[in-house]
Amino acid sequence: MTPALAYTVDDFPMPAAARPLWLVTLADLALLLVGFFVLLQANQQLDKKALASGFRAGFGASADKGAPDPLPVAAAGMFNFAPGSATLPAAPDGLVAWAREATRDPRVSLRITAAVDGTAADVDGDTGSAAVLAADRARAVAAALADVAPGRLVIFTADQPSRRQVVVTLSFTGEKK
Repeated sequence: MTPALAYTVDDFPMPAAARPLWLVTLADLALLLVGFFVLLQANQQLDKKALASGFRAGFGASADKGAPDPLPVAAAGMFNFAPGSATLPAAPDGLVAWAREATRDPRVSLRITAAVDGTAADVDGDTGSAAVLAADRARAVAAALADVAPGRLVIFTADQPSRRQVVVTLSFTGEKK
């Protein structure tokens, strides 16, 4: 049977003298403060375009993209166009009133996107092209909105057939420089 070991305080070595804990914490805070001031000083000479291109290169993004797409906020539209026709199906008074109210803010633009339904009957009569008919529909709505937001209208045609419509999207483009 093994006898129980009994230790006393005198059996352990005395700890070496150390610095007070508050002094270590103060030194850490002082180093953080110095680092912060170095960061501030380094940012004064910062080339923001070079930094942005460095970030793009680091993440593998191309630099030729340009400005980001505007942020869509709200949408309205004209629906149920006649097959093969770019004539507005109804008076655009409601759409014009909506656009006039929405474009009071100079930071927004209107994106006009037209679509066709993809059937053989929903094409331009002269060219037989669905893309031309979609563009004609978008231009008809843009003509109705031309005096509402001059210079802030962008016309698109939908990539895929959906329905005979023109959707007007209110987009936040940001502050003008």
